[in-house]
Amino acid sequence: MKLQTKIHKGMLLLITVTLLISYSMFTYIIYRQTVNMSIHEVRQEAQYIKRLLASMGSGFLHAIDIGLFNTRISLINKAGNVLYDSNMNIDFENHLLRPEVQKALEGEIGEDIRISETFGTKMFYYAEMVDNNILRIAKKFDTVGLIALRILPVILSTACIMFIIAYILVKILVNKIIVPINQINLIHPLERKNYDEIMPLLVRIEKQNMEKEKIDTIRKEFSANVSHELKTPLTSISGYAELIKDGIVQKEDIESFAGRIYHEAQRLIVLIDKIMLLSKLDEEKLVLDKEEVDLYPLLLEICNRLNPFALEKNVHIELSGENIQISGFRYILDEMLYNLCENAIKYNKEHGTVKIWLGKVLTTNKIIIEDTGIGIDKQDQERIFERFYRADKSHNSKIGGSGLGLSIVKYATILHNIQIKLESEPEKGTKFILEF
Repeated sequence: MKLQTKIHKGMLLLITVTLLISYSMFTYIIYRQTVNMSIHEVRQEAQYIKRLLASMGSGFLHAIDIGLFNTRISLINKAGNVLYDSNMNIDFENHLLRPEVQKALEGEIGEDIRISETFGTKMFYYAEMVDNNILRIAKKFDTVGLIALRILPVILSTACIMFIIAYILVKILVNKIIVPINQINLIHPLERKNYDEIMPLLVRIEKQNMEKEKIDTIRKEFSANVSHELKTPLTSISGYAELIKDGIVQKEDIESFAGRIYHEAQRLIVLIDKIMLLSKLDEEKLVLDKEEVDLYPLLLEICNRLNPFALEKNVHIELSGENIQISGFRYILDEMLYNLCENAIKYNKEHGTVKIWLGKVLTTNKIIIEDTGIGIDKQDQERIFERFYRADKSHNSKIGGSGLGLSIVKYATILHNIQIKLESEPEKGTKFILEF
């Protein structure tokens, strides 16, 4: 459905509802005014007739009735019999039980509004004792339904005029609104001035475009890096296997070549495992159960697993602190802490140190992993958690690694509601602070 049609329908609905509400209100107001005017007129007429009766007697009622419009005059005795009525051509039943007559008999002024049993219309009744008889005056007034029917033509005429005006105005306004919106450049929506009211939307579109460009860049880098990381070990495996197949390798070197093939295959398996883990974390398909995990024994086990690698790199590992228990996924916590400790060794300097501390600071559980390594440039610190991102290509080409470890760390911190902080300077080391 076109926007113009939607606005037309909305405007017509608004006008219809407004008119219906106004119609109901006007009808009620006019009805109340009619009732109040009728009551006021009857009370005045009653006082007028009362004075005439007192001075001239009941013989003048016929003359009085001629001058009163829509007013019915009755004279009723104390027994409830009608002595006189301006409509004497009708047989009247006894009026003793009428509410206004009962009140008059008690010496009070009786008033009542009801449908007349004689005429079948709504009337206001006024009754008062005058010379041992009851003077009763009644006046007809329109019901709510009659008033509504009376003003209906005016409301319908107004509605037609308003609908025509609304149609013309909507057509003009829609054209004025739609044309500038259709001219918005969705690639660079802020390049030209537009409505202030839609600026927040345009800002969001601009941000989404920037995010999309960033994601496209990351996706391209990811594809290129995945291809490179998978191709490198496969090329090595294929090359060594081809040399053995062709019989070029001497027998004493076969064991060495097989070792290299095994090493590259293991590297490939680790890389694929990490990619699969990230994929499952992305799609939230990793099925694990939460459990109570003691982080100190877990870190001690990780340090023991990494100790051969640390000895090979001439790096010293120090673990200190206290036992901390948290509820989490042991496998993911192991991956997170292993990657951080492995990186602290991998990117350290020869004879460097990795210090790991865990404990409670006030009410917060913390783990601090600090190294004396090559550090990270300020410009790279925001991107190190991206997949395959390498902060220093020259260092990484020598050191190796998949570039996926810190991506897994980031996912693990989100999964366990952990705040991770980074402090690092080039050639001065790196410190990761995990706050649980």
